[in-house]
Amino acid sequence: MIRTLGTALFLSLVTFTLTGALAQPSHGLAMHGDLKYPANFKHYDYVNPNAPKGGEVKLWARGGYDTFNPFVVKGRPAAGVGQLYETLLTSSADEAFSEYGLLAETVETPKDRSWVEFTLRADARWHDGKPITVEDVIWTFAMLKAKGRPFYRYYYADVQEPVKTGERKIRFNFTGGVNRELPLIVGQLPVLPKHYWEGRKFEATTLEPPLGSGPYKIKEFEPNRHVVYERVPDYWGAKHPTQVGYSNFDQIRYDYYRDATVSVEAFKSGAFDFRRENASKVWATAYEMPALRDGMVVKKTFEHNRPAGMQGFVMNQRRSMFADPKVRQALAYAFDFEWSNKALFYGQYVRTRSYFDNSELASVGVPEGNVLAILQKYRGRVPDEVFTKAYEPPKTDGSGNIRRNLRTALSLLKQAGWTVDPKTKKLTNTKSGATMSFEILLISPLFERIALPYIRNLKRLGVEARVRTVESAQYKERLDNFDFDVIVTGWGQSASPGNEQRSYWGTAAASRKASRNLSGIKDPAIEELIDLIISAPDRKSLVTRVRALDAVLQWKHLVVPHWHIPYDRLVFWNRFGRPAKTPDQGTQFMAWWIDPARDSKLATYRRSTPKSN
Repeated sequence: MIRTLGTALFLSLVTFTLTGALAQPSHGLAMHGDLKYPANFKHYDYVNPNAPKGGEVKLWARGGYDTFNPFVVKGRPAAGVGQLYETLLTSSADEAFSEYGLLAETVETPKDRSWVEFTLRADARWHDGKPITVEDVIWTFAMLKAKGRPFYRYYYADVQEPVKTGERKIRFNFTGGVNRELPLIVGQLPVLPKHYWEGRKFEATTLEPPLGSGPYKIKEFEPNRHVVYERVPDYWGAKHPTQVGYSNFDQIRYDYYRDATVSVEAFKSGAFDFRRENASKVWATAYEMPALRDGMVVKKTFEHNRPAGMQGFVMNQRRSMFADPKVRQALAYAFDFEWSNKALFYGQYVRTRSYFDNSELASVGVPEGNVLAILQKYRGRVPDEVFTKAYEPPKTDGSGNIRRNLRTALSLLKQAGWTVDPKTKKLTNTKSGATMSFEILLISPLFERIALPYIRNLKRLGVEARVRTVESAQYKERLDNFDFDVIVTGWGQSASPGNEQRSYWGTAAASRKASRNLSGIKDPAIEELIDLIISAPDRKSLVTRVRALDAVLQWKHLVVPHWHIPYDRLVFWNRFGRPAKTPDQGTQFMAWWIDPARDSKLATYRRSTPKSN
């Protein structure tokens, strides 16, 4: 129920008095420390404010889509559909975690961050010309919590019902203790048009192009084949400093391909323009083509300072065979990264050992100092190795001979109650008599070349493992319902970790459909460490607390760790201009533009060499 304006103002004054904080309106909000950009900034440092507008860019997507509603569990959203909507605040790409007003003209929050209040911009408009209102924000918040993807209810669990405090003002009060990130989380709220969605089923899939407020709207589409977005000519935010230099393409077209291999060949034929490459073999071998030698295709790496996160073979602890950490640790000894990197990856990768690799947040060595002081209170509740050993993934000499590692694995498995039956040669549980047999579920056939050598090594341990590659809709359904044994996935990390860690490792998330707690871990000590991260008062304490969590996660053996690279691998047809500076968060493709001279040169080249691939 929405309170009256008078009641809301009274409660605001009470809250102000109780917090004892002199909140002041600001153009943005930093998680810790000060904002980089002042109130009168004109644009971000990593864009070209004079970038020309125009042209069509063609991109690719895998699988298919059947809805333009990305906010609910049902259906597969179309690629790029998020460009239809704006949020209250928007993040910069060259700060650890700062947000600046977008739909909101100002944001204010007290020192204890027990509430946040936004003042909406008077000129913010929907594509039909109607103003974006406080009522839209209130309706969106209620609808996302009631019918949106489950993580919204989890993410906003400590956010009370918003209160209208003025014609363009809205306040969110918080419960549940200190959570410095909540004002920024609320700032990420995508605002939807109440007047459009009323009378429509929000929880259903829809192929009716929805009403938005962002720089693009849907122009045309064919489900599972393509979708085209066109730039809104009178986009209200075009001159806003957070938007200057962005959204330079007149049209963005996504064409769908059944798998990555087909998409590579399509790119080489000129069917689309830009590709982020995540396969080392493809990067090393697939793009040797005349157009690359002639300078019409650019193949380039762009360094970044993003935390690498963690990717690996993730074992579902909801399956009893993976409940014992010694089993999970043992299975890691069967993966030969050094051989894979040499034989399959062309030596491109670095082994991942931390959940926050490539950043100051990573736990390295045996914990000491302030990190150790935090962990001391958890002795007996976290693995003993946290205090005595520096975690390192199993290593080999790269020759392919991993007998020593397999002996270690068998020793760990024996400690966990598994032995190889001398008659069947299968790994068997000494109590139940069950054999260890599981499926590695994949979405891309490209990963089969990595999984199959791992399976051969597992077979030497007596493990019956197999690969199953499924199409995108089935894959999503199985992950949403945790219907898998082992998958290949990862958890991306920001430079300022916070509430998302609950979704990754929290007990409640382990049972919540479509959550990111894919490993199924449930551990009160980890819950408490996450709470410490969320309540960190400054950057120094945040780094210390994240390192403590990382040390525990490493020794929990949630995954068989994979690898990472500290740069983006991009390949694109040479028709683009791009800003001179790449921010810490990496390449910002939407700040690129079509360079008329390069585009004309490429068109001439294609006419003269139609088979330039």
